[in-house]
Amino acid sequence: MNPPNTNLRAFNLAVQTLLSSPSKLLPHLTIPTFTHLPEHVGAALQSTYLPQENESESKTGIKIRALIVDKDNTLCPAKTTSFPSKIYSKLHHLRNSPTSPFNINTAPDSILIVSNRAGSHPRYEDEALEIEERLAALRIPVFRLPESDKQGVAVEKKPFCGKEVLNWFRERGVVQRADEIAVVGDRLGTDVLMASEMGAWSVWCRDGVGEELTKGKRNVLEKMEVWVERYLRESKGLRAPPPKGFNGPRQ
Repeated sequence: MNPPNTNLRAFNLAVQTLLSSPSKLLPHLTIPTFTHLPEHVGAALQSTYLPQENESESKTGIKIRALIVDKDNTLCPAKTTSFPSKIYSKLHHLRNSPTSPFNINTAPDSILIVSNRAGSHPRYEDEALEIEERLAALRIPVFRLPESDKQGVAVEKKPFCGKEVLNWFRERGVVQRADEIAVVGDRLGTDVLMASEMGAWSVWCRDGVGEELTKGKRNVLEKMEVWVERYLRESKGLRAPPPKGFNGPRQ
């Protein structure tokens, strides 16, 4: 019997962040599901996050060259490897559109699935392989969490593995800086918080894989995060700070 896939340290960090720097738990961009992800994520971030910039800058200021995408409840229903048809179609579009920054021919290493399940431990290797098989035509890999970094320190799951994922993209020449990456996922305490910790932009899939698939299936923490996001944004008037190291629009 496999031990539970717990992430207590991530929960503790989320609580600490909520108490000390709650705006870091807020996403830079909110969409209902992955199917609503703009092809040009940078332009969408520019127009919604920095609306004071002029129109020409809104198209070129924030450059997103890579996507870190969660699996459970973002691309697939939780604990499955089944891609809903609309989500697979969206991935297909991002990889095949001639205007997409994530085109399979011009930017083959620009999308990476980072999950706290598939790829996070050898016991989930079959799941990671099955996902890669289903996405073989799109050449989208699953990140394998290393046991330790170059200094021999254990590497932990999201939100703590941002440095390792950033290095994955850097080694392949995709990005130079973390603020050229958008982290897309359904969880504030792992996906959005990892983006904040590593200095990337965050895109929150508020409804997971879709209300029809997630209704009645969300756990207490997932439901609480929806309430927390609304409270911080509407009642407290907070907004996500720009990624650390981001000094404004870059051409």
